[in-house]
Amino acid sequence: MNLFAEAFAWMFAPEQWTGNYALPTLLGQHLALTAISVLIAAAIALPIGWLIGHTGKGREIAVAVSGAARAIPAFGLLILLVLLLGVLRIPEAAVITFVLLAIPSLLAGAYTGLEAIDRRVVDAAKSMGMTGWQVFWKVEVPLGMPLLVGGIRSALLQVIATVTIAAYVNLGGLGYPIIQGIPLRRFDQVLAGALLVAVLALVVDLILAAVQHAAVPAGLRAGRPTRRRARADSAATASAPATA
Repeated sequence: MNLFAEAFAWMFAPEQWTGNYALPTLLGQHLALTAISVLIAAAIALPIGWLIGHTGKGREIAVAVSGAARAIPAFGLLILLVLLLGVLRIPEAAVITFVLLAIPSLLAGAYTGLEAIDRRVVDAAKSMGMTGWQVFWKVEVPLGMPLLVGGIRSALLQVIATVTIAAYVNLGGLGYPIIQGIPLRRFDQVLAGALLVAVLALVVDLILAAVQHAAVPAGLRAGRPTRRRARADSAATASAPATA
C-alpha cells in the first residue's frame, strides 16, 4: 500500500504537471499516436473487411494474415523498423508498428459484422429493388456496426497499451515515466505510469462500450425485450398446471 501511496504522491506532485514532460503533454502525445495509428489502420482494414464480408470471398486469407500480424512482437518490430528506416524516421517506424497491431481487430470486426447478418434480410432488401451498393450501405453496414465498433474498441485498447513503448525511442507518451523510472529504480514512478495507462484504457473502453450499445439499430434494441417477454410467457405457460 505504501508503494501505491508513493505512486499517487508522484502523480500529483506539482513538478509532474509542468515542463516538457508534464503529464498532460505525455497524455496528448499518447492519444495522438493512438489516434493516428488507428485511423490509418481503419483506412486500410475496413474497406478490405467490408469487401470480404460483402462478397464472402477471401476470409481464409484474412484470418491467416490477421493471425500472423497478432503474433508479431510489437517491441521487436519497432526496433527492427527503426534500424531499417533510420533514426530520422522513428515516428514513421512507430506508427507503422502500431498500425500493424491495430489492423487484425479492425479487419475482423469489419467482415464478421457483415457475415453475422441474416442472409434473409439481405435477400429481402434485394427483392425490394435495392442495388448492391444500396444493400451494402443501407442494410449491411448499419446491421454490422455493433461488431465493427467492437473491433475498433479492441484495436484502440491494444494500441493504447502498446504505445507505451514509444517512449523507448523518445516519442513520449505515458510510457515515459515507466521507461525512465525502471533504470532509476523509481518504482513509484513506474507504478504511476502504469496506472495512468490503465485508467486511460478503462475510460476509452467504457466510452466505446456505450458507443457499441448505441450502434445497435433501434429495431433490434426494441425487439430484444419482446423476445425476452415471449420466452418468459412461454415458460409460464409450460409450467402452468393443466385444467380440465
